[in-house]
Amino acid sequence: MYSTARASGRSDTNRAFVYEVVGLSQTNTDKLDYPIRRSGTIYLTVPYGRMNQEMRRINRLGGKIVSIKPASAYTKKEAQNNRPLQQQPTKNNPHKSMAHAATQEIPVNIYRPKDPFVGKCLSNTELVGEGGIGTVRHLIFDLSGGNLRYLEGQSIGIVPPGTDKAGKSHKLRLYSIASTRHGDNLDDQTVSLCVRKLEYNHPETGELIEGVCSSYLCRLEAGADVAITGPVGKEMLLPEDPNANIVMMATGTGIAPFRAYLWRFFKEKHEDYQFKGFAWLIFGIPTSANILYREELEALQAQYPDHFRLTNAISREQKNAEGGKMYIQHRVAEHADELWQLVQKENTHVYICGLKGMEGGINDALTAAAAKEGGDWSAYVKQMKQQERWHVEVY
Repeated sequence: MYSTARASGRSDTNRAFVYEVVGLSQTNTDKLDYPIRRSGTIYLTVPYGRMNQEMRRINRLGGKIVSIKPASAYTKKEAQNNRPLQQQPTKNNPHKSMAHAATQEIPVNIYRPKDPFVGKCLSNTELVGEGGIGTVRHLIFDLSGGNLRYLEGQSIGIVPPGTDKAGKSHKLRLYSIASTRHGDNLDDQTVSLCVRKLEYNHPETGELIEGVCSSYLCRLEAGADVAITGPVGKEMLLPEDPNANIVMMATGTGIAPFRAYLWRFFKEKHEDYQFKGFAWLIFGIPTSANILYREELEALQAQYPDHFRLTNAISREQKNAEGGKMYIQHRVAEHADELWQLVQKENTHVYICGLKGMEGGINDALTAAAAKEGGDWSAYVKQMKQQERWHVEVY
């Protein structure tokens, strides 16, 4: 490999460079003493031998490199303008999520519908087992060559090709991201989705109706281009506290953000984040074959029994206490007393993702549990929302 240092007879071992970085806060710079200006800009002095490693770390933490200068060109005036800013405490709220503690650092709308990022489909695999209902696909898209970065709990938009009946371009559809910020390949170059093909019979004509975008994605072949927008969303981001308890309630493809959470908690190893809390996933699906990511979930439960609990509500195979179908609200009711005790802990966050209407049944079950101790569940949920510990994304 050609080296300019060797060509000039100069050694780079003692050289250093200054990275001007935006998108990071003092709380997510691995707790090193980097100065931060009010503008949100951070200047990092990086030895030559660590340049590539530092670039990867900045990208992993959601930052963006604005410029790189030799340290010798970093003037005294610039250094004086770069005095550290003391962090201001939040308003007596220790529960704030990473999103709301540093709102400006969340990547949002890096790519918009008028100018989407064009990635490529790397793989498209079926998640529903034999005998299951419908089709659900796990898709991985290549992001290399662009600047799309995201956090667990966010969504991206997909712009399907073609036009509608009026001749206008199809509108984008939003999908919850099913991978961690590092992607399934852990190289910070991919994003994954969990997509169910929408299909139903027209109530009047009986004609089979297929969802435009979901059908497009479920049929997408490896190597095909895909127009991506976003990311968007701040409601479903994880708390910063690695000791937090995370209660997740999902139906169907609502498991997508929770897969990202669990992979970050247990399947990835981070120097700056090590989950030590308790995660509980209550998952509603119609059949055993529809338990998405089943093998991985069961493996995590077996490997981390003290930190992860998996509870399924399989509507067409299990019965509730009244002898009817077992839906997620019935499973929540079975464990309502335990859940009520858990959510009263100040470091517990509740996440609900899936079909619209599921929140009502969950609230009903926990209302009864709270009432046993004289608690008002409705008032408590309002308190949790104020503390940013109650997160809902339904469709």
